[in-house]
Amino acid sequence: MSRHLHIVCLDTPWPADYGGAIDMFCRIKALQEAGTRIHLHYFSYNHRGNPNELNQYCESIHVYKRKTGYRGFSFRTPYIVSSRINQELIHNLNRDHHPVLLEGVHCTGMLAQLNRENRKIVVRLHNNESEYYRFLSASTRNLLKKIYYRFESALLARYERSLPKELPYACISAKEERYFREEYGLKQAFFLPVFTPFREINAPEGMGCFCLYHGNLGVAENEKAATWLLTEVFFRIKLPFVIAGKNPSRRLDKMAHLCQHTCLVANPSEMELNDLVRKAHVNVLPSFSSTGIKIKLLHALCEGRHCVTNEAMVAGTGLEAACHIGANAGAIASILLQLHHQPFTEEEIRLRKSLPALSGDNSAHTRLLSQYLW
Repeated sequence: MSRHLHIVCLDTPWPADYGGAIDMFCRIKALQEAGTRIHLHYFSYNHRGNPNELNQYCESIHVYKRKTGYRGFSFRTPYIVSSRINQELIHNLNRDHHPVLLEGVHCTGMLAQLNRENRKIVVRLHNNESEYYRFLSASTRNLLKKIYYRFESALLARYERSLPKELPYACISAKEERYFREEYGLKQAFFLPVFTPFREINAPEGMGCFCLYHGNLGVAENEKAATWLLTEVFFRIKLPFVIAGKNPSRRLDKMAHLCQHTCLVANPSEMELNDLVRKAHVNVLPSFSSTGIKIKLLHALCEGRHCVTNEAMVAGTGLEAACHIGANAGAIASILLQLHHQPFTEEEIRLRKSLPALSGDNSAHTRLLSQYLW
């Protein structure tokens, strides 16, 4: 008998061009390949449109408008949650008893109105959102955004503590599973690794051409990391350095071109970005947020040569052994200078292949998730 599943996505899961979308899209694809008949529901905003690429994986697709601005605002419920409470979606989910996968705490505002009898509901937690918004507040230079992120962080901390304790929660890292169990009392939390398109280690041996930082540069945290690398690391050492990613600010673009040995590649295609990752000699990926797991790190370790990062990026990921870790700007600069003339070897590739966190086994992840859905 066919298995049916409702998947509610916080955003359009295609194009899979940022961490959350990659995780959601690869999960849809893996579940469909396992024989699941998927009824997809997602919120359309940010001009991502209604892509036809999703049709081949889904039995049905339902698109909803997210309430933006004051229409989605609440003093009691986080904006990322209240703006996605949609009566049409609730009606569609209550028409049958198929299990439901809610992508992100963002989509949990309707839980009280869902028919939960004779059906399984699983929540995929993409992040410790309250901590993540606190980091965003610290990262942005915009005063209004700083105030909003701080307010949202406080609402999220209270909201996450009120989540139903009896539901299973699929956490993106073992560290966050422990956190949600211990801090929020979510005893049904379990670790479900991120779903990625990276099925094997394809890192090239030998020497690359430059150092690379990549990420969604429209996110304050990533712009802060790129700016920090420019001002604290690469203005000191004269190694070729490329920044690549979506939606860079004018300020960052101007800063990246102040020196002859640094530059910025704006809005590269998926193929262009992968080419940059593979051509780089070092992927340098510091983070100022220890929440979640960064798919750009998995990308760099599966497709790139040396990887230099800091403790916040790798803590609790199981990827520490595959990275060179620097505690501060001086340490990272020193590591980069040491690696500059050091070829990437077969021995390091074997090490990466031995790490369970880099297995990229979406089929195994699907089997684990299925235990909680049916």
